Amino acid sequence: MRKQAIHILFFISSILTFSSVSGQDLAFSQFYSNPVYLNPALAGNRICPRVTLNYRNQYPGMGNHYVSYCAGADTYLSAISGGVAVMASADMTGLLGSYTGSAVYSYHLNISKSITMNAALQAGYIQYKLNWDKLVFEDMIVTGTGEIIAGNEKQPDNLNVGDMDFSSGIVFGYNERLFLGGAVHHVTMPDLSFYANGSSKLDMRITIHAGALIGLQEGLQGSENEKLSFSPNIVYMQQGKFHQLNAGMYVNVYPFVGGLWFRHNLENPDALIVMLGFQQPEFKIGYSFDYTLSKMGIPAGGAHEIAFAWFLPCAKKEFKYKAIKCPSF
Repeated sequence: MRKQAIHILFFISSILTFSSVSGQDLAFSQFYSNPVYLNPALAGNRICPRVTLNYRNQYPGMGNHYVSYCAGADTYLSAISGGVAVMASADMTGLLGSYTGSAVYSYHLNISKSITMNAALQAGYIQYKLNWDKLVFEDMIVTGTGEIIAGNEKQPDNLNVGDMDFSSGIVFGYNERLFLGGAVHHVTMPDLSFYANGSSKLDMRITIHAGALIGLQEGLQGSENEKLSFSPNIVYMQQGKFHQLNAGMYVNVYPFVGGLWFRHNLENPDALIVMLGFQQPEFKIGYSFDYTLSKMGIPAGGAHEIAFAWFLPCAKKEFKYKAIKCPSF
């Protein structure tokens, strides 16, 4: 009964969130395993074609209500002096599903022998779908027994809403070792209200990220992998009243990668992220676990995330443009 009550409260708070105020985007802990989602300017940053797949299950202790998927592909095209990407994602929270599809163009420029820049535009479509039949409101719960009966809450005018969505980003690289980037998602703040006379604009998501790749031993010839390296990183995200700061480090002892991150929501610590990965020149696979530090606690189940990247060979071996080498996890 207690678990059922928790689920009911979770459902009610969720519907209130998405009917009266703006929602928040799904978030991945393995930031650079899904680079175009983090910043569209990273489209084609590896130069050769890349396919990425991401799966995240957050708070499984609450009944698998936070499950997210993302798939993308990107590459550099010398004919248009930039990278192109396509991406699709699905975020399901039990009663609310959000679905997106988008395309990206990222212009690549060598500012000098040491400094490179990518600047991108992203256009897509975002859709919200509300599973109204799964909602339970206060007047539907029989006091004492917990029995669920029919309620008086009026169904919204629309259970399926969508709108065009635009984003942009920029990233700088120095000697293929240092990088600094920023992105603004939902520039036009699409209106995703389920009520005909209501307004629920999706807040802009602002991201700033920076890091370094410090190699201690050269990698395999012709490979982007290094046998021994580490990479300190920081990622800051803001969406509406929500703020999040992530700081951590990756350690690469080829073919294995380990990572440790701390995520803080500024108002309170949120999670400690532990990541393990295995890499080869043709692919990388990683698993991460978010150990919850907030009041929800570890009984909520933390978060499990799996990321896979498939690296395809380049059509041509030589490029005038230098890669911006961000971590891959």
